Amino acid sequence: MKVVVAIDSFKGSVSSFELGNFIENGIKNIYPNAEVKKIPIADGGEGTVESLVEGTGGEFIDVSVNGPLMKPVLARYGIMGDNKTAVIEMASASGLPLITKEMRNPRKTTTYGTGELIKDAIKRGCREFLVGIGGSATNDAGIGMLQALGYKFLDKEGEILGFGGEILEKIVEVDTSEVMTELKECRFLVACDVDNPLYGPNGASHVYSRQKGADEETVYFLDSCLEKFASFTKDKLQKDIGDLPGAGAAGGLGGGFVAFLNAELKPGIEIVLEKVKFEDAVKGADFVITGEGKIDFQSIMGKAPVGVSKVCKRMGIPVIALAGGVADDAGATHDHGIEALFSVVNYPISLKEAMDPERARIFVENSTEEIFRLINVCEKKFK
Repeated sequence: MKVVVAIDSFKGSVSSFELGNFIENGIKNIYPNAEVKKIPIADGGEGTVESLVEGTGGEFIDVSVNGPLMKPVLARYGIMGDNKTAVIEMASASGLPLITKEMRNPRKTTTYGTGELIKDAIKRGCREFLVGIGGSATNDAGIGMLQALGYKFLDKEGEILGFGGEILEKIVEVDTSEVMTELKECRFLVACDVDNPLYGPNGASHVYSRQKGADEETVYFLDSCLEKFASFTKDKLQKDIGDLPGAGAAGGLGGGFVAFLNAELKPGIEIVLEKVKFEDAVKGADFVITGEGKIDFQSIMGKAPVGVSKVCKRMGIPVIALAGGVADDAGATHDHGIEALFSVVNYPISLKEAMDPERARIFVENSTEEIFRLINVCEKKFK
């Protein structure tokens, strides 16, 4: 029997890598000779760096960069086992948790630190980039990131502008004379699981900036700034990003990536599965085990388990999903290739207790063992 384990982390509890080991133990308690292939995965958000680095034998890089308010923070990114692909979560350098609630101000916050991570990876020889852009503290359309890479944004007097979303309305020219020449050799895949345009009622500012500290006046001001920035990129770069689905992700960072770095925006799980060569790995598998901390109706909207199951459905491989919790509306995932859903929590317990790593290990191993006991019985019965 061949079983492939491709499960997202139970966030705040155990990692994708750890879950793979727990599931393997449960399977081998029933099928000692089973071939179990473990592929750590994530959907482009939290855990993506760890999954792809651990899954490919890569390395982690810790770098001091400028945080959202240009104060030093220690950020981590990864280089995959091919030694040329960098995996970056922008939140590690420019994320909301890096500043206190009282200090949040999307007029001032910048993605500069994210650019510093890219710059560091380029200097180490990376030319392929996978960038997750969830959890930002910013609304600057990625100009901070671009500034770190050598771009200079100028106002009508020809003066170099500073940082933050508030400068977007003042940009009339861009100086590229000091941009890193290596950028021409780089390819950027951006994990983007929202389809918000850059500006407007469904744009970055109206939908996301309040949680980043914006009051109502600031929301409308920043939306206007993004609209002016879209006009600038259309006029100067011939890049129309105003209505581009996903351009509004991470305070417009998605749009900035497309306009200046020719990035491709794709659902995170699609990028991750492509990077780990998932289709090749599951060929010949009898079962695939997937899952995440909670499975519900939203899981069909770009989450890791359904990304896995869609591939497997096309290949005719049955998928079993494990989760800490399975919501009443989780049955919608059956239409997307998940054959069976199981909650690993099998008796009343507090959330804190359930998330204890050792308790999670016991739950996952025991649940997996029981599932494969049933498979074993059916195999014998209907052989």
